[in-house]
Amino acid sequence: MNTQQLESFLQVAENLNFARAAEVLNVTQSAVSRQIQTLEEELGAKLFFRTTRTVTLTPEGVIFLEHAKQVLGQLRLAAARVQHHSSTGARILRIGCESETDLDFLCTVLAACRGEIQAFHPYLRIVPHRALLNLFFQGELEVLFGFSEGLPLRNEVDFVPLRQVPLCCVVPAGDPLATRQTVNEETLFRQQLVLCSAYALPARVVELQNRIAQRLYPEQVHLSESPQVVRTLVRAGYGCAILPRPSGGTEGLAYLPLEGVPPLTYGLCYARTSDNGLLRRFVEIARTVAAP
Repeated sequence: MNTQQLESFLQVAENLNFARAAEVLNVTQSAVSRQIQTLEEELGAKLFFRTTRTVTLTPEGVIFLEHAKQVLGQLRLAAARVQHHSSTGARILRIGCESETDLDFLCTVLAACRGEIQAFHPYLRIVPHRALLNLFFQGELEVLFGFSEGLPLRNEVDFVPLRQVPLCCVVPAGDPLATRQTVNEETLFRQQLVLCSAYALPARVVELQNRIAQRLYPEQVHLSESPQVVRTLVRAGYGCAILPRPSGGTEGLAYLPLEGVPPLTYGLCYARTSDNGLLRRFVEIARTVAAP
């Protein structure tokens, strides 16, 4: 199967006329017929009902038309983006972050980049922590945002601290605890708790929430795979949670810093040996945005 076959099929399907399809494609009618015949043989199905006067799609043709449009649309978009990149010198930076909460801070950095870096095209990926590390070391990401405890701080990797993030008890905004400025660990032993998977949080957060969960009855503990779902369960009244304070909106939740618990260091890391000038400029802008 090739693009010529798909183009021929699409034109015949849209015009329901082989001669008109051939005219649009600037080829002979027999060439269009051969493309359709070969495509039908490869698929093992008839795509058109043909008589001497009419052409209509078969049920299989209707199904194939939907997918053919998507495939050709994606190919045309890819070609246009490559041509744009080649003609304008668009500069792409591949950025990874662990959760949607990172995007609040990252949005501010990217907004600053628009005025500082011409033809800048950030490529963002939000994937689980362990998968991010693999992508970074495979060279598929140039910048990795996250907490210092979970980032690959090796000799060949530079870490740039950007902000200190309090570790908080998260409760609904209407909860009695929400009126407090801070919360101590003992208070949490009397609450229901929504735990977040160890894959999604820094080790220190996991240790703390597990220590508290061990003091609770099983029916007092709920488990979720992501911080986003944890916050949903907290808003729904299933208990409190222990999470880093997000940089953006609190979405009907109160974030109460935990007493005696040091904040987490949030920042970005990149390969020290990189000679990517765009990467260096991006790091400078991130530092500036994070500065008090």
